Amino acid sequence: MTPAAFSLRPFEPADQPACKALVLAGLQEHWGALDLSLNPDLNDIATSYADGLFLTAWMGGELAGTGALLPAGLGSLQVVRMSVARRWRRQGLGRQILAGLEARARELGAARLVLETTAAWGEVVQFYLQNGYRITHEQDGDVYFEKNL
Repeated sequence: MTPAAFSLRPFEPADQPACKALVLAGLQEHWGALDLSLNPDLNDIATSYADGLFLTAWMGGELAGTGALLPAGLGSLQVVRMSVARRWRRQGLGRQILAGLEARARELGAARLVLETTAAWGEVVQFYLQNGYRITHEQDGDVYFEKNL
């Protein structure tokens, strides 16, 4: 991946269809089926993330990934909607998106990031551990993480 080809920028309304499709494709790939009622935030990303930040990652002119932050109380932000398009995986794009979210969280004055993912999604659990997140607990098949900034 050449550095000049990669860019990370805030969500723009014109990105709506591509962002929704990318995130849902990743979920369908993982779960095999989708319940669209479980993802209402993707129907209007600008409104759903108005109190947070939704970043888009681009390789040239192609949407390659997403990641978002939402308020989580007490100086914390929650990392959500981390997704990388299948063709761009395993090239460091997820790390770049996460680093961008962490940098923006620091700029916003957050002291801590939190997130959760499904315990069965082993590669994702390892990804967060490798990026300095620690497991705080597991509950109902989910793993919860935090990272002090």
